[in-house]
Amino acid sequence: MTERLRLGVNIDHVATLRNARGGQHPDTVRAARMAVAAGADGITIHLREDRRHIRDDDVERLAREITQPINLEMAATVEMVRIAVAARPHAACLVPEKRTELTTEGGLDAAGLRGILAPVVRTLADAGIQVALFVDPDERQLKAAQELGAPAVELHTGTYCNATGAARAAELTRLACAAAACARLGLECHAGHGLDFENVAPIAGLPQVVELNIGHFLVGEALFVGLDQAIRRMRGIMDQARAEPRR
Repeated sequence: MTERLRLGVNIDHVATLRNARGGQHPDTVRAARMAVAAGADGITIHLREDRRHIRDDDVERLAREITQPINLEMAATVEMVRIAVAARPHAACLVPEKRTELTTEGGLDAAGLRGILAPVVRTLADAGIQVALFVDPDERQLKAAQELGAPAVELHTGTYCNATGAARAAELTRLACAAAACARLGLECHAGHGLDFENVAPIAGLPQVVELNIGHFLVGEALFVGLDQAIRRMRGIMDQARAEPRR
């Protein structure tokens, strides 16, 4: 039987909409519960240093009120490590972060930042948090993640999603090779960034990938069809892709 591909729904932009006017509506905990009811296996949130969407109280409430796994995306800073250790989410994904970027622009340079990342990975692991590194599909970065002791990586799919034609096919091949390398290195393979109804199936069809994290598209699509229906459709596309043999 084919293993179910996990879906982590990122609810950052529910918080973005709330923050546009202040107050508590739309509520991130309500959104998380609806996502789980629609087929999400976990909830992903990114607590940025500038708090542009998810806030500290969101992390606290979700950790306290949601029983499904919480995946906290975070920069490798002293402040974020302190927050993560206090909240004890199921998982933490270390991501690069620049204040000027609209969204994460690429993978973490795990190979070049070993000295910074090693104590962060160790502290989070000691707190019982599963650590993943958000990296480009580059075997050098995967080997660095393994050497740092991270049990998982999330492959950055943004370049694939933004490409077309032959360039997209080349990026898919690159992602497939990276996913296979994860299996050889003993790394759990996740993937995400920019995935939507049109481009998700080839990624979902990669047999080594066990989790996809998708957010912005689902929250945007929810404006037209509702969050429940957007997630259910994504869940269906993923399940069909995983069930079909990859060509």
